Amino acid sequence: MTAVALWRLPAALWGDEQDRRRRALWGCYAGFAAALWTKTQYVRVTLNDSAVTDLAVLVKHYTATLAILAVLSYIVAVYGRYPDAGNIPRHVRFARTVQRIAAKASVATLVLLTVLFFTVVDRSHPSDRFVSDHAGQWGATVYMTVFYVYLGAASAVCAFQWGLATADARGRHLRTGLAMMTFAMVIGVGYTVSRTLFLWISVADQPSERFALRFDEVTEAAQVVLFVFFAVGASVPAFGTGVRRARLWRSQAALHPLWRDLMTAFPEQPFAAPASLPRELLRVDTPADLRVDRWAADIADAVEQLRHYAPPGLATAVRRQAPGDEAAAAALWLRATLSAKRAGAAPGPLSEGPPAPPSADQDDEIAWLVRVSAAYRKAPAAGRPREPKTARTPLERTE
Repeated sequence: MTAVALWRLPAALWGDEQDRRRRALWGCYAGFAAALWTKTQYVRVTLNDSAVTDLAVLVKHYTATLAILAVLSYIVAVYGRYPDAGNIPRHVRFARTVQRIAAKASVATLVLLTVLFFTVVDRSHPSDRFVSDHAGQWGATVYMTVFYVYLGAASAVCAFQWGLATADARGRHLRTGLAMMTFAMVIGVGYTVSRTLFLWISVADQPSERFALRFDEVTEAAQVVLFVFFAVGASVPAFGTGVRRARLWRSQAALHPLWRDLMTAFPEQPFAAPASLPRELLRVDTPADLRVDRWAADIADAVEQLRHYAPPGLATAVRRQAPGDEAAAAALWLRATLSAKRAGAAPGPLSEGPPAPPSADQDDEIAWLVRVSAAYRKAPAAGRPREPKTARTPLERTE
């Protein structure tokens, strides 16, 4: 949870003012991470042995309450695309109502927990496991019931909302992540219900120390499972985005040699002079998908200009030299026309261009250009396409 909170910190600090979703999700991670740190032995013992006995428990419940409020805010932020009035789906209205109530309930919960903690909870000596150590004590039972009611209600709302969102999700990563988060909240509901029942039953019938300790260990283990599913589930959609970004970087790396040569031949075309591949990949001023789309457009425009340097019959010649491989034929055409332009050939009438991509879809076009670029890197710089005797290539003219 701490690692994910640190990972998402830049988006929370420098994200767009309208992007409440990322900030709410970061607040959730940060709050739960702080709550979990109070469970570690060093932090727990240090706080519990301080001037305020059992301070770790109060700090844990403070941070968890704020994290829960952030979760509910996250749900509302996810539905932010809907207007504030008009025809709004029922589940969206429900989420917004819950979030408004939760803000007030959080303040009331924090105040009530503080009052109960310092008045009715027996803190005569520090406790290592608060629930099992205070089993059968009515003050601690009331205190924990207040927290568990808040936690359980929020978990139920999250499970309901994320369950609906899972059914409507289209992307595989988003659907998987929402399903994992829904499962985590179902565990959370079971966790709060079971521990609340245990505490109240213990008031009527004091359990053995061994049973109380075992119950506490089992439910704490379930909570660990909850946080694992929640952290992983909320990160899966971002992982899918990362995978897509990695694919875009690979496409950019594959297109760079071809794009650089074409932009060097037509320096007035790109927005900026082509740089080395590492520098291009590390640019932060333009998203990776926009860079790849722009490079594809740059290549297409350069090909159109190169058609003025291609002699009649060159397109036929390269197809004969690379039969059945349209990408290789296009690469040979590019090599020949670029060589002609570099040799100082004057532009002439518009000639037939290289083989075109099989589809107009943007993804298909990028995949096609990646194939062409790969063939372009392998094609010899002075390769000579075999063409009909009625047409001569620029390379043959220089002999």
